[in-house]
Amino acid sequence: MNPLNDILQSRLTEGPVPAAEVMALGLYHPEHGYYRRAEGPWGFAGKDYYTALDLGPLLGQTLALRLEAAWEDLGRPAVFTALEPGAGRGWLGRDVLNATTGAFAEALVYVHRDDNPAARRAAEEALLPFLTTKRARFVAETDSLEPFVGAVFSNELFDALPAQPWRWDGDRWTQEVLTPEGPQWQAADPGAAGAWFATHTDGLEPMDGSIWCEGLPGLVHELATPLQAGLFLAVDYGESAGRLLAKGADLRRFKAHGVDGKWHEDLGEADLTADVDFTRLATLLEGEGFGGLGQVELSRWIRTHAPLDRWGAEWQALPEPERRSRTENLLQLTLPNMMGSRFRVLEAWRG
Repeated sequence: MNPLNDILQSRLTEGPVPAAEVMALGLYHPEHGYYRRAEGPWGFAGKDYYTALDLGPLLGQTLALRLEAAWEDLGRPAVFTALEPGAGRGWLGRDVLNATTGAFAEALVYVHRDDNPAARRAAEEALLPFLTTKRARFVAETDSLEPFVGAVFSNELFDALPAQPWRWDGDRWTQEVLTPEGPQWQAADPGAAGAWFATHTDGLEPMDGSIWCEGLPGLVHELATPLQAGLFLAVDYGESAGRLLAKGADLRRFKAHGVDGKWHEDLGEADLTADVDFTRLATLLEGEGFGGLGQVELSRWIRTHAPLDRWGAEWQALPEPERRSRTENLLQLTLPNMMGSRFRVLEAWRG
């Protein structure tokens, strides 16, 4: 029996359950949530999904260059703290740390923040050399964050926040809910979500709609407040507010490398995600005092900031299997219709 299904069935006796509440239960229940399981979901065979980190180190190597540029812009502080919330296995931090050298490597301290028990165990292994030398450390999601200078960066963090789908039916807003009969769209007052949607469309048509993440402002404030000066960088999939409204963004379920809209099934046994509203994320960061806001496709970000010509020349000296792996990693991150075109990078600057 699925213990989360029993909890949900009990909740349904009180009335329809908004999709965002179902998503929160499935992902973050303290005992049975998907992100609280003992075994991690990342990878290929026998897993649910893979990330850019499973393809190779190039994302981390490019990020290392951006962090070093931020360090230079800040006047080369003696300590440059790089906080990664939702850090998972710590692979991105490992790849960044492996790619840094010289004075910047001496200044960089990587901070892993993720309470997923499987993630913590994997990160302890991946980061072991840097933990030993105190170039990396862990903080819990419940720990208060001390003020620091450096960067906050994330990979697929904001798409995992519980989100509520909304639809315009031609006359009124409806929200997706779960009933004993299954998912339904029911009329409801969208409140702040409706006001946001209204300012980002030049006219609604039936089936237009988007997602609304109630917890986004709180998380942005929590992460932005301790960053006294430096870079805020987020890699995620999503669109501008207007594009999301036009396409009717919804929740997705990832299970065994398949993706569908059955967000109410297999709670705790499948990943649930939602598009990120990058317009709203940028607006919230601006409200926190950040400037220099910009967002681009991940593929363009890689081509702009990675020294591709130099890398290509260096790869010629590698053994053929490793050279092929690096090349495939690069193609996944830069070619149209591959991972690099499905993700976006948002950067913002404080100080």
